[in-house]
Amino acid sequence: MRAPRVTFSDRGARTGLVMLVMLLLAGCGWIGGSSRPSWVDGGSAQFPSTQYLVGVGQADSRPQATEQAYAAVSRIFKAEITAQAKDWESYLVVESRGQTSTERKLVLDHVTRVTTDKVLENVQVLDTWFDQKTRQYYALAGMNRAQAESAMLERLADLDRSIQTDVTEARQAQDKLSHVRHLKQAAKNLVLREAYNTDLRTIRSNGQGHPAAYRVAELTAELERFLAANLGMALEVAGEQAEPLERALIEGLTREGFSVVGHGPGSAQAALLISATVRTWPIEVPDPHFRYVRWCADAVIEEISTRRVIGAMSKGGKEGHVTEREASAKAVRVMQQEFSSDLAHAVAAHLYGERELSVTPPASSGCLSEAAQSPLSR
Repeated sequence: MRAPRVTFSDRGARTGLVMLVMLLLAGCGWIGGSSRPSWVDGGSAQFPSTQYLVGVGQADSRPQATEQAYAAVSRIFKAEITAQAKDWESYLVVESRGQTSTERKLVLDHVTRVTTDKVLENVQVLDTWFDQKTRQYYALAGMNRAQAESAMLERLADLDRSIQTDVTEARQAQDKLSHVRHLKQAAKNLVLREAYNTDLRTIRSNGQGHPAAYRVAELTAELERFLAANLGMALEVAGEQAEPLERALIEGLTREGFSVVGHGPGSAQAALLISATVRTWPIEVPDPHFRYVRWCADAVIEEISTRRVIGAMSKGGKEGHVTEREASAKAVRVMQQEFSSDLAHAVAAHLYGERELSVTPPASSGCLSEAAQSPLSR
């Protein structure tokens, strides 16, 4: 007897069978059974550590397992950059002198995020597996070391060219601001370059990097010396709280890497003059429990040699406490912290070319007009 022949007269049935086969083939990587891949437990002959840098993810779903695998690779690079952070301490001090340790960590986190995002461009899913017994999904993500090394070397070469250009232009510049801005940009790029070099050491199985022509500590020290020798600052502070504000301004400017070398426009060593006015006065507020004191501070920054105003700042606020004396003391503290910090940051940002200072004279919204207005309107 002849065996019956199976035919597909229905076109939809044939299409459905083809789609089923394709689906099974596409998802075979997630079908587990007894063939547990060796990489699930930390080793793989197919993806040896000499050729691949890998991370394993495990989760209840395929997308989560893949995400965990990428995160595992990312952690390898983040850990290495954090370990190297002490080498950049001189930069972090100059870059964020006046900031807290938390804010300095944000500077480092930004560098880490920028470099890690670039590194992860070379990462892909290498293999997947589904454990039928535990109903867990596994993903192996990683990068080919040779390919990633080539991409990283190109990135380092680009940064080396930019750093060398900025250092050369800084040292040849006749203009002081141009010198400062190019040197600062070179230092910032060098920190980024060092982060990429740390990534390169992680990518290479021998752990060796590609040394730079400059060191972060050397460039930041050169920048500080130039600022001290060529962009010294003089202060001229007036008002009933002039002395505490002057102390705060000196501290804030010093944290930013600047030197306060005199008082008033007659200072021979100063290149910039910061003239500030400060006032505090009690105000009436319908509050039966607290007394309030308002403060304001104005500042004008100018070049001593040309008397050209390069920037101005005005800031104010009010503080309350149970007595007028305590409210006044609190207002002075807040004024010292906020105004000195904001002014020092603004001057630094202007000199480094990160943003321009406003040159609008602050008199229209300054201390005299503040005090002249009715306190009940506050």
